[in-house]
Amino acid sequence: DDLDLLLDSPSSLTVTSNTRGTVKDKANFKVEEDVSALRKAIEGIGTTEKTLIEVLTQRSNAQRQLIAKAYEKATGRTLAADLEGDTHGDFEDVLVALVTPPAVYDCREVIKAIKGAGTTESTLTEIFASRSNRQIKAMSEAYLAETGRSMIHDLQSEVSGDYGKALLILAEGKRDESTNVDAAKAKADAKALYEAGEKKWGTDEGKFIDILCHRSIPQLRQTLVEYKNISKKTLQESIESEMSGDLEKLLVAVVKCVKNAPAYLAERLFKSMKGAGTTESTLTRILTSRSEIDLLDIRAEYKKLFGYTLYSQLESEVSGSFGDTLKQLCGQD
Repeated sequence: DDLDLLLDSPSSLTVTSNTRGTVKDKANFKVEEDVSALRKAIEGIGTTEKTLIEVLTQRSNAQRQLIAKAYEKATGRTLAADLEGDTHGDFEDVLVALVTPPAVYDCREVIKAIKGAGTTESTLTEIFASRSNRQIKAMSEAYLAETGRSMIHDLQSEVSGDYGKALLILAEGKRDESTNVDAAKAKADAKALYEAGEKKWGTDEGKFIDILCHRSIPQLRQTLVEYKNISKKTLQESIESEMSGDLEKLLVAVVKCVKNAPAYLAERLFKSMKGAGTTESTLTRILTSRSEIDLLDIRAEYKKLFGYTLYSQLESEVSGSFGDTLKQLCGQD
């Protein structure tokens, strides 16, 4: 299992699942106390947001699942439904995200991204470029349980062309997981990529898709180094100059996640707060889904890349109970 953990957080080789998260199991966790605090907050006159935030952001997801079970047993209602009935907007979305098991949450984000008119490729790109095989398998199982259909099957009818081809390979969750790096193969792959792009008139996208979506993370890291030796450009620069549209965005996301997944996610957070309007759904997804994996690393990369803390940016960009929840999850540097 060490390998899965390694792939969950490619930036650090000694990571165990929970060491780089901002949210940990609460010590002296008492499920009954939490349930009664939540009931009081929800059933009283006017919801006490502060209690909801305190309880739900300071317990691990596993503990929140125990709370949700006990809550339903005590009230006959689900905690998620009560939160939905009692809060609204972005605040409601983040609380519901917190009480949802991670794999189910990911699968619902995928369902949302492919439902309705037009597919939200940016969400699919972020999820499939940054999740490990284990997370993708769990997400597929949750998808089947939730919809009665296979995730791959639904994606097939929604995404097409080279982008679709690449996304479907990632969505199978079959990336090679060996940690051995084959230097000769990295050289050969780098050369094949160079010849399929830079060196050729017209690009052979299939080659890029095949190598970037199948090879292991450590193997690809070595390939990036070899590519730069041959090309004098980074592989990312080559992809950006040779391709366009959703395929370019997806392959660049894969390359960024190979190099440093927390930096990729930090950049996504930055972009979701920059410019006109904030993309609250992206903030919610990244902060809840990474809070027990690598949010400490994301915070560190954020500061390195942009010169100020993620916390201070959240403080100036998101307000109200929603903002308070995100700041609790993020924690101060």
